[in-house]
Amino acid sequence: MDTTDQIDQVRDDFITRMGVIAMGEGLPRMSGQVFAMLVFEGEPIAFGALSRRLSVSRATISTSIRLLEERGLIRRMNKTGDRQDYFQLADDAYAAMTKYALAGTRHAKAEINDTINKLPTEADGVRARLDSFAEFYETISTALDDVATRVSKPKI
Repeated sequence: MDTTDQIDQVRDDFITRMGVIAMGEGLPRMSGQVFAMLVFEGEPIAFGALSRRLSVSRATISTSIRLLEERGLIRRMNKTGDRQDYFQLADDAYAAMTKYALAGTRHAKAEINDTINKLPTEADGVRARLDSFAEFYETISTALDDVATRVSKPKI
């Protein structure tokens, strides 16, 4: 197997695995695959090329693109003289991913705290377990906040 074939095989495997990971995080598999392709290739890819290379319909790509753009993970661009849209990884994609995860952990903690506030004072055991659960999310939030700061720093 030559180097090009080996890289193609590694890329295809990576894209497949990132689709599975995306599903585990509540995203559509194809959104994870589009994101993975943009990460792996490192250059803008045309809308039609995404559809062809991932062997899916343009509608499926469109849905995935919309979701990734809404989350600030990719950006749309045009090339002079070409009417087609191109997509590439956003400059701050990893910071955007971290901030999205951070919002999720903060939401979970708020829901737990809301439940704690509704408990009668006699529910000490339940309150202690939920306090521990809320602290777990607080710890994750603190760590993610640190990560967001680190990945948002400009590279020198």
